[in-house]
Amino acid sequence: MSVVATPVHVGQPRAVERVVRGQPTSDGAGVRLTRVLTQPLQRRLDPFLMLDAFGSDAAGDYIGGFPDHPHRGFETVTIMLAGRMRHRDSVGNVGLLEPGSVQWMTAGRGIVHSEMPEQQEGRMAGFQLWVNLAAKDKMTAPQYRDIAPADVPEIELDGGARMRVIAGETHGVRGAVQRPTTEPLVLDIALPAGVRLDVPLPSSHNAFAFVYDGSLDVGGDIATRVECERMAILANGAGADGARLAAAAGPARVLLVAGRPLREPIAQYGPFVMNTTEELQAAFADYQRGVLAT
Repeated sequence: MSVVATPVHVGQPRAVERVVRGQPTSDGAGVRLTRVLTQPLQRRLDPFLMLDAFGSDAAGDYIGGFPDHPHRGFETVTIMLAGRMRHRDSVGNVGLLEPGSVQWMTAGRGIVHSEMPEQQEGRMAGFQLWVNLAAKDKMTAPQYRDIAPADVPEIELDGGARMRVIAGETHGVRGAVQRPTTEPLVLDIALPAGVRLDVPLPSSHNAFAFVYDGSLDVGGDIATRVECERMAILANGAGADGARLAAAAGPARVLLVAGRPLREPIAQYGPFVMNTTEELQAAFADYQRGVLAT
């Protein structure tokens, strides 16, 4: 679904507080990826816990996939750019992630799932974002939603800028997902060379921009150049009303993410994210006893 929208103006764009380079790592059964939002940044970018970027033309980098593994206490958002990935979980859900599709999974009190490649060759690329749940919601029933490419609203703006509105609302267009409490805004943005885009953001929200193709100038009169595969943490300020992005030397792609912070304790042990050490111990014990997802 494509919508033509009128550009908006941000009066006081957020500055770039810090530019972060992701850390190469592997997860699952040897899948190579870049961990962009790491554990030390969780408090600063609350309610977001993790952002992984993956992308390779070599099957050996992704073919092992992510066999059965548990989660409790947060939500996972998988955004596919290229390739095909099959999801199966302990609740009985089965889904296929294809280019342009999104999976929004609420682990809640517990889910065991797998994400396995459904291809033997070719490119596999995308992101996985972890969004924390408030203490009151951590033990909610697990939920799962597959969102087809056609069901992600896309905004077209003057100059050729395009935004896929995965979550939240911008420019008068509601995204595919609306989540209470954390109110995440997740935008996949494409900018032609020389095009500038203003995106309103609530001053109360933490926000970051991950450039995954080309380079961007981010900020107001004194902008910061953010190169490819870098994350810009956007500064908070009482008067700031949004982000200003401008494609630098050529076309650029960026994932812009913002959300309302929970300001609650974060206790993480691998795939479990709770508020206290005792809750983590309970999650681990439940998993060992086979009752995490019951």
